[in-house]
Amino acid sequence: MSVTMFDSLKEAIHFAPRGKKRLLDLGNLISQRYLRWEDKLIGMIGGQGAGKSLLIRGMFPGLELTNDDYNINKRPMPLLEDVEKTNFRYHTYHVDVRFENAFNQLGTIARTIQQGLENERRIVAEHFDLIYPILKRNAQILVGIGEEVIVTRPTILGPEPKEIVEVVFKSLKYRKMAHTAEDLTSLVFENFGFKTPVVHSDVYHGFVFQFDKPVEIDLQKVEDRIKEYIRKDLLVSFLDEGHIKIGDITYPCTGPRIHVSRTGEIENFRLNHQWIKCPVTKKYLLVGRIGNVSQARQNGKDSFSNRSNWS
Repeated sequence: MSVTMFDSLKEAIHFAPRGKKRLLDLGNLISQRYLRWEDKLIGMIGGQGAGKSLLIRGMFPGLELTNDDYNINKRPMPLLEDVEKTNFRYHTYHVDVRFENAFNQLGTIARTIQQGLENERRIVAEHFDLIYPILKRNAQILVGIGEEVIVTRPTILGPEPKEIVEVVFKSLKYRKMAHTAEDLTSLVFENFGFKTPVVHSDVYHGFVFQFDKPVEIDLQKVEDRIKEYIRKDLLVSFLDEGHIKIGDITYPCTGPRIHVSRTGEIENFRLNHQWIKCPVTKKYLLVGRIGNVSQARQNGKDSFSNRSNWS
């Protein structure tokens, strides 16, 4: 049998975007590039507010999720109900292990997943790391989401879910810091009477705004105003699917769950005071960064795969 690109996949790493559309688009890209029809067990790993549900929606359009992130509460769990009736209505089932563990023992959940697999059903298991020690079989595709999205096809030598956990849980806080700082930067631009661009993108420990031309604004004053919001340690909270609250301010956001809980949790924010012209797109980029870059990169060296491109 010839070796395919799937068989030789060690890991793929993508920036984990923060907006709803970008997360859905990334999920769709992952399914097209790395998923094959015979994959039956897909393991999703990530902390609360990482965007797992949106990524799953992008990977499997139309799949009904069984958790309550979006006011969906499927009781009993469709897979469990169909296993008990020996009547499988769907090809693909979603199981949120952490959510389901409030209603069923992990052993019951593991047996249900196993019976689904034996009946040639595809199982998308969210919080797969919780069920793996009992299920005692790895997923055919593991997807971890923290500051970056890791896609890997485990072999008998790993990686095991706990290796993904060590990376994505540790790095998620930087993504939440960056997103909150990104929204604060947009807010400050509006305070100064300027619109922020539609195009946002990602860099390591930070964010990028893309403009057609440099904005006539004092970037030092912008940075100072953002740091003032950070010093005030304002509460940041989810309001609805299109808005957050920053203190008493209601602000639009397409990724309202992916934030730190208070502005004071943002570490070492700085704004690049010079516009960067992209030689390819000819657009002008404004870059904001957070965190202690050298220390965070050292943490990355000590984790999953000792990957050099995290250093």
